[in-house]
Amino acid sequence: MKKRFYITTPIYYPSAKLHIGHAYCTVLSDILARYNRMIGKEVYFLTGSDEHGQKIAENAAKAGKTPQQFADDIVKTFKDLWEKLEITNDQFIRTTDPKHVAAVQKIFSKLLEQGDIYLGSYEGWYCTPCESFWTSTQVGEEKLCPDCGRSVHLASEESYFFKTDKYVDGLLKKYEEIPNFITPVARKNEMINTFIKPGLSDLAVSRTSIDWGISVKENERHVVYVWVDALINYISALGYLSEDDKLFHKFWQSDDVEIVQILGADITRFHTIYWPMILKALGLRQADRYFVHGLLMMKDGKMSKSKGNVIDPLPLIEKYGVDAVRYYLAREIVFGSDGQFTPEQFVERFNVDLVNDFGNLLNRTVTMIEKYCESVIPFYKGQITPFDREIEELALDVVKEYKANFDDLKVTEAIISAFKLISASNKYIDNTKPWELNAQGKKEELDAAMNHLANNLYISAILLQPVLVNAPQELFKQLGVPIELQDFKLLNKYGVLGGQKVSKGDPLFPRLKVNEEVEHIKNLMK
Repeated sequence: MKKRFYITTPIYYPSAKLHIGHAYCTVLSDILARYNRMIGKEVYFLTGSDEHGQKIAENAAKAGKTPQQFADDIVKTFKDLWEKLEITNDQFIRTTDPKHVAAVQKIFSKLLEQGDIYLGSYEGWYCTPCESFWTSTQVGEEKLCPDCGRSVHLASEESYFFKTDKYVDGLLKKYEEIPNFITPVARKNEMINTFIKPGLSDLAVSRTSIDWGISVKENERHVVYVWVDALINYISALGYLSEDDKLFHKFWQSDDVEIVQILGADITRFHTIYWPMILKALGLRQADRYFVHGLLMMKDGKMSKSKGNVIDPLPLIEKYGVDAVRYYLAREIVFGSDGQFTPEQFVERFNVDLVNDFGNLLNRTVTMIEKYCESVIPFYKGQITPFDREIEELALDVVKEYKANFDDLKVTEAIISAFKLISASNKYIDNTKPWELNAQGKKEELDAAMNHLANNLYISAILLQPVLVNAPQELFKQLGVPIELQDFKLLNKYGVLGGQKVSKGDPLFPRLKVNEEVEHIKNLMK
């Protein structure tokens, strides 16, 4: 196992209206960062904002602000949201940061000097919202952007170009040698069949028609194309080509680090075709994996302010708690696939999983330990009741399955694994019937049942810590679990708990009135 883990999210364009889709990728990346810390890796987690380009300049002008003022104001809303979601990023990089600007200029100069970039002229179709150039074949007769479906316009200007033919064969070889280099595999096939096989044009890497961007030192009429500028953040954040490049050598160039880059489906082309080529041209190692998450949709399609179907995550957090929002995003939408947000699903997932299964299991267990065992968890004495072997084997299998899923970036599947133990523990109560064991004076069986329930809750809470940031701590408090036992490494054996004094507290999650809360969430959509 590698000792270090570097995870990045795409840096976000500062949108004037936050919605839950913005939260999705960052929450899932945070869950992966927390998991890797939990299993003992040294983690560096990067997120940030992409602040250059034509659409930023246009939106700033509409708002009566300079592009920098516009970006400053919007970035604050992102940072506030990350704080509410308890995102544990180590750095928030902005493409207007001086260290990033310096790195971009140095990289451009380096590529120009070694002949990977040349000066030419460009004529093609340009999508302003996506900041993307397209060929006539790609935009079709209707002249629509292949990514966002909006109209494109013909653009012609002097431009610097990056030579792709020099690196395309090596990229295809990388795709072939490492099956999970791009996940899901359908995204890799899309890159090959849609963009590479038809003939990959050299990439225009500068603009002269706009001035809000990083200037090219050798020719200041040009600014670096926003998608080249943005991609470089992953290494500029670590100090590449700066006086202090310790982080870069530790979290990028080291053989002991796993590099995972999380990205959305709409930006796969830049990340998995051009970014690896740029890294190769710079003589740098590649990321280990590009994981493409799906889109978070509404019933009537993609979130859009004009459709009135945007849901702001902040009111959801304020009303239902950060754990509820994080859990829903990670559990309801399979990581890597498109998913759908509905108020009905949100409330159902809250009541069924968090209230009925998890919260109620803790409440029943602590109540019985207080009533039957003088508030002290009995010590583990082996498999006593007829159901103990089965639940113990399941618990150990769940831990292995959970780790295998997380190590393969299967966040949703890992959560489902953890809930297998929770569901089985509720069934274990029905099978062992502790109230009957108590009435019959079967103390040994009763103690075994209480110990197994406490240990199952303890295991489940540790497994859910990357997702739920508050409930596991409340569970540990009610079960009297000291900090030194809140350790994933202890889950390789069963029966850790015993002798702790329990103390019943408030329910982990309050039950929601379905119709009332569904209506409330619908009213938040605007």
